Amino acid sequence: MKTLFVCSESDVRETRVAVIPSDAQKLSKIGWAVKIESGAGVKAGFSDEDYKNAGAEIVGADFVKEADFIVAVRKPSEEKVKTFKRGAFYLSLLDPFNEKSLIKAFADAGITAASFEMIPRSTIAQKMDVLSSQANLAGYVGVLKSANTLKKILPMMMTPAGTISPLKFFIVGVGVAGLQAIATAKRLGARVEAYDTRPVVEEQVKSLGAKFVKIDVGETGQTEQGYAKALTEEQLELQRKGMAKVCAQSDVIITTAKLFGRKAPRIISAEMVSGMKSGSVIVDMAAGSGGNVEGSKPDEIVITPNGVTIIGDTCLEASVPATASQMYSANVYNYIAHFSPEGEFVQNFDDQIMKMSVVAHNGEITDDRFKQ
Repeated sequence: MKTLFVCSESDVRETRVAVIPSDAQKLSKIGWAVKIESGAGVKAGFSDEDYKNAGAEIVGADFVKEADFIVAVRKPSEEKVKTFKRGAFYLSLLDPFNEKSLIKAFADAGITAASFEMIPRSTIAQKMDVLSSQANLAGYVGVLKSANTLKKILPMMMTPAGTISPLKFFIVGVGVAGLQAIATAKRLGARVEAYDTRPVVEEQVKSLGAKFVKIDVGETGQTEQGYAKALTEEQLELQRKGMAKVCAQSDVIITTAKLFGRKAPRIISAEMVSGMKSGSVIVDMAAGSGGNVEGSKPDEIVITPNGVTIIGDTCLEASVPATASQMYSANVYNYIAHFSPEGEFVQNFDDQIMKMSVVAHNGEITDDRFKQ
């Protein structure tokens, strides 16, 4: 495989591009013929001319029928999959647990499809970990969005007109996004508290200068991949009761709790929202998978009767498309380079990264979880 095609994104909300000019140039240097769909990088700030200068060729959307290797940010439609060349390799975010019919469409079309969500969380795969690279940016943007929505400043100020107290942030979920949200809010001068079901993250929270909120919900832990384990409904109720007082005192709450392949846990109830101060802001980063906050809506801003603003942006990282594309593109390049030791892309299923990321191959769905 030597011909790489970078698609434009069909979702009008999407601003990112899968490969930026500098990585297109790097791919060209290891022997790839890089083809970019005209206008694919414009929303991220990369013109067709930038790609030409990097050694890539600008082509039309129809080139997808000829491409050996296709990359994108978001999943394609089932109809578009039918236009791909049989035997081609496709790589993007696929949301495979919720898109089983799409995975079947790849298999039926004879396409080898790899999902960035399925890449293992191992040391060698870190440089290909799209979920982490994009979640990092989402945590940063979530804080900025809340700051822009508030009618107050974040840091403490001592002025001749009096002292202004710092605002209080409460970060729920201390994964990659949560840690970045803590760091960003602290840099802006806010007072930050954080909570996670995994006690092991307390040290990380404190190292960033935030306070770790302790709530006893019984036995908890994390999966082999480092994700928080799902709580029972009884544990969730204990968690909500323990968090209610913190929520009432907070100016901003940012929830980041997602369960891969499953509906997000409902952490903030309507009752807890009603107990918050007027003018407070909640950013629900799990709005796209069911929501951590009762009343949040995907890609909508909801203002509650008591004056709390709930932001349900499902792709916060798309607000900083140049940087988000840079990081996503690096993940793409590292994936391809890892399997191109001599320039030629090798589908090595003895490698755990290939084995776990590929969801369809040779006309078959390769993961039993997506056959049901």
